[in-house]
Amino acid sequence: MEPTAESKNWATIAHFSAFVMFIGIPSFVGPLVVWLMKKDQDEFASMNAKEALNFNISFFIYGIVSAILIIVGVGLLLLPVVGIAWLVLVIVAGVKSSSGEYYTYPLTLRLIN
Repeated sequence: MEPTAESKNWATIAHFSAFVMFIGIPSFVGPLVVWLMKKDQDEFASMNAKEALNFNISFFIYGIVSAILIIVGVGLLLLPVVGIAWLVLVIVAGVKSSSGEYYTYPLTLRLIN
């Protein structure tokens, strides 16, 4: 069954809300808010919000580990790679969800089921 336009919009918001990190809020807060609002109301939006939440928590952890690894030099290469991968994957997921597709992020820890 095709998701409604409203479901697609909420799913897209769930992914793109991770950009709140650019104003100093952790990237997982936006998807968390959408998931808490929609988890019992809208299956498509809930699934996408949960996927975005898991992804952003995972990449938050990867970013912290990369930042720590700057001490040994590896983080100097790893941190920009993590940041670019995060940006590209969030955009891809947002575009896919806006067209009604389920998107599964790669490299994601499944912390919220």
